[in-house]
Amino acid sequence: MIICQTPFRISFFGGGTDFPNWFKKKTGSVISASINKYSYITARNLPNFFEYNYRIRYFKTEQVKKINQIQHPSFREIIKKYNHKNRNLEIVHNADLPAMTGLGSSSSTTVGAINALINLNDKKISKRNLAYGAIEIEQKILKESVGSQDQVISSYGGFNCIHFNKDSSIKVNQIKNKKNIKKIEESLLLVFTGLTRHASIIEKDKILNCNNKASYYDKLNKLTHEAKVLIESNRFNLRKFGQLLSKNWEIKKNLSRLVTTNEIEKIYKIGINNGAYGGKLLGSGSEGFVIFICNNKTKKILKKKFKKYLNIPIKFEHKGSQIIKYNSN
Repeated sequence: MIICQTPFRISFFGGGTDFPNWFKKKTGSVISASINKYSYITARNLPNFFEYNYRIRYFKTEQVKKINQIQHPSFREIIKKYNHKNRNLEIVHNADLPAMTGLGSSSSTTVGAINALINLNDKKISKRNLAYGAIEIEQKILKESVGSQDQVISSYGGFNCIHFNKDSSIKVNQIKNKKNIKKIEESLLLVFTGLTRHASIIEKDKILNCNNKASYYDKLNKLTHEAKVLIESNRFNLRKFGQLLSKNWEIKKNLSRLVTTNEIEKIYKIGINNGAYGGKLLGSGSEGFVIFICNNKTKKILKKKFKKYLNIPIKFEHKGSQIIKYNSN
């Protein structure tokens, strides 16, 4: 039995420039961090005496004879590609937070399932190959409308600036200023709107309009570079960081009419009007978590203002996807 723990993430800057449709032409870059909220994949080889060969449990339970009968698309394709010993399998998924909330949970699950199956076959995989494997499953095999940052950050972990190059290569640069990263961590307030959405619908709309929105993607790239310089600086200013985050949000809203809603704008304005230095909606858009950057005094005020919403305390983590339990059969 294998248990794989894979982190969710917060994307701060550059989301959208990690679409292959964009970075294969102009390059892209994002700043994102893995957090101490996780998806868990438990995988084990099933004995042969069951009436089925594959049991998959997430919010549904599937018990089937053949791989092609598995309805969950990513689990089906991951088993096809990574069940090297062709054994009967059980895969169980659990998570600390709901799916479809802008924290990269889908890619976290894909990364975790690949990592678990490879280790179940007594093999190892590098962080790099794990990320590329998840990208292949989601983008090339399933043809999903997704970017490339979530697979990378959930594989590597840490607080990183990730560069996407025209030749499809990906470079992960860890931001090492621990003092500034700690200040950012302590300033975070995550507010859950209580609603979820299918990111692929919004991402597909962005991809279709990518060429017409080139000036906004260019601005996101430049803003990511500016934010990286600030975070690494000895003159880091939390207020400036928050302002850059809000600037990123204002640019992002131009990528698709589906990015924001009246409810999201209401939550965002409450935060800013009550002292937050900046903020944005996490993920592709529409619903999920809104993040604010604020000092401790403002954080206390906002927690009262947002008492009808769920506030999620988080910390950054630096290990990425890892096997936390291994029992050989």
